[in-house]
Amino acid sequence: MTIHILPDKLASQIAAGEVVERPSSVVKELVENAIDAGATAINVDIREGGRKSIQVADNGQGLPAAEIEVAFHRHATSKLQTVEDLTAIRTLGFRGEALAAIAAVSQVTLISRAQGETTGTRLVLDGGAKVSREMAGAPQGTVISVENLFYNVPARLKFLKSDNTEKRLIDEFVTRYALAYPHIRFRLAHNGRITFQSTGNGSVLDVLIAIYGPDVARQLLEIGDSRLEIEGDSPISNLQSPISISGFIGTPAVHWSNRGQMVLFVNGRWVKDNQLTFAIIQAYHTLLPTGRYPLAILFLTLPPEEVDVNVHPAKTEVRFRGDKAPFAEVQRVVREALVADAPIRQMGAWQVGSQLEAMTPGWEGSLDQHAFVRPDDISQPEMELEWPPEEIIEPAGGQTAPRPMAARSSQLPVMRVVGQVGAAYIITEGPEGLFLIDQQAAHERVLYEQYHGEWQAGQVAMQPLTVGTAVTLSPSQSNWLNHQLPTLATIGFQVEPFGPQTFMIRSIPQLAADRDAAHLLLSIVTGVERKPPAAADLPLYLIQLVCMAAATRAGQSLSQPQMAALVQQLEQCHDPMTTPHGRPTFIYLSVAQLAREFGRI
Repeated sequence: MTIHILPDKLASQIAAGEVVERPSSVVKELVENAIDAGATAINVDIREGGRKSIQVADNGQGLPAAEIEVAFHRHATSKLQTVEDLTAIRTLGFRGEALAAIAAVSQVTLISRAQGETTGTRLVLDGGAKVSREMAGAPQGTVISVENLFYNVPARLKFLKSDNTEKRLIDEFVTRYALAYPHIRFRLAHNGRITFQSTGNGSVLDVLIAIYGPDVARQLLEIGDSRLEIEGDSPISNLQSPISISGFIGTPAVHWSNRGQMVLFVNGRWVKDNQLTFAIIQAYHTLLPTGRYPLAILFLTLPPEEVDVNVHPAKTEVRFRGDKAPFAEVQRVVREALVADAPIRQMGAWQVGSQLEAMTPGWEGSLDQHAFVRPDDISQPEMELEWPPEEIIEPAGGQTAPRPMAARSSQLPVMRVVGQVGAAYIITEGPEGLFLIDQQAAHERVLYEQYHGEWQAGQVAMQPLTVGTAVTLSPSQSNWLNHQLPTLATIGFQVEPFGPQTFMIRSIPQLAADRDAAHLLLSIVTGVERKPPAAADLPLYLIQLVCMAAATRAGQSLSQPQMAALVQQLEQCHDPMTTPHGRPTFIYLSVAQLAREFGRI
């Protein structure tokens, strides 16, 4: 085959693959253009996760009528003039690729009126080709609609994720830029329903409350304007080139199961940097449970000459001229804020412990705080487990104990309870060896089979709340919950909207009646957010999450009758070997294995 120049249309579609990966990429590019245009209000409207349409409207400077068509040419930009400008980027956009790439794989309608012009201009493009251009009445600013994304690139359309996944990615981007630009009023709507909006009053704390809710916002520590002088061969004198670090970090009580809540901005640009993220994690060393990650929103400001943003077409990766300076400073600033706050938190930790637990669901296998308090100081909560009629255990608080499961032949041998080790494992003796039972895993299995049976019979026992409990969620979480209220009702939850991103809990499943209602609902929502199930599996997955939250935790000391009751109910389960999500409930050590360990055989 001969070497030839690719047609412009094909070249644009190839280039679009680097810039426009998914609907959130389109939102990112259009919102960044609006910010560069000086907008103070940005409205984002999404349909069907961005597949059907994406509309971004702003009140910025607008595009002059003479330049509207040029803006959609490849490498057309107003933000660079010379090669020297590339070494000191002061705008979010600069490559001149975004509009051309978007137009090449969608149907675009743009309406814009520049400052000083009396009328606006309406331009329609299809696959990058101009369809029409006409004058139109419009306020100052720009409205750009992107419809049928990837309609002419079916292979790329096929690999888009579900609508909920695409919506979540768009939510993440818009809410993060609302944090970086609190003076801009953002509004985000999915399928005509507003899911997030900020006031634009300049307060980062107000945006944090809108995203995370007031409970989490109260647990954040503010980092002031910490400065570090740049060392090395900087072309600017040290006194004129500091790195400024500010933002908010969560206390050790606020943590997540993934790194997604560590948000970094460099000169107003949201970036992904593994080294900076690692610096934050190291600052929390020994303060968080294994596998948990902190909440952190950090803003780094440094001279444009000290950072290279022209690393990747998506502009989410940067390189620093002084590689080690920003990372060491981030770790130092975050650690100092945590250490300075530690004495205050420790003094009141036991008083606010239940509140923090409600906001931040515990991790699997975590220890109960009460396990570390002397028995004289606090009474041990009772487990609601039934015992044979001659030795009935009365549940604490006068609550109704779970109904017994139907008797059946057990897959486990009859076991005699010997004791408990580490306030987490029950030691039992069987006919042929020793069993170490994980009390949390065993209780999860017992609760699951009872709960699943009630759900299958359509008779889930509910515990009405005397006073409703309000809970505030993030935009993506509240959007999911709004769509799943009927499903939650089938498993014993009565939840109703109670304002923007806020819900009122009226009842919860009876088997979790002794749990905090807000914590219970949050654990479900975060569990689904962390690992979304298939739609058909959702009810059973929610039941699993409820049982995980309701089961007795490692760290709770049990009496001999309580341990015997738990073991007996585990023996009656249909599948006593594992938890509903596959974790083993016990470890078996045979007599022969013990003999080998002691050198008898």
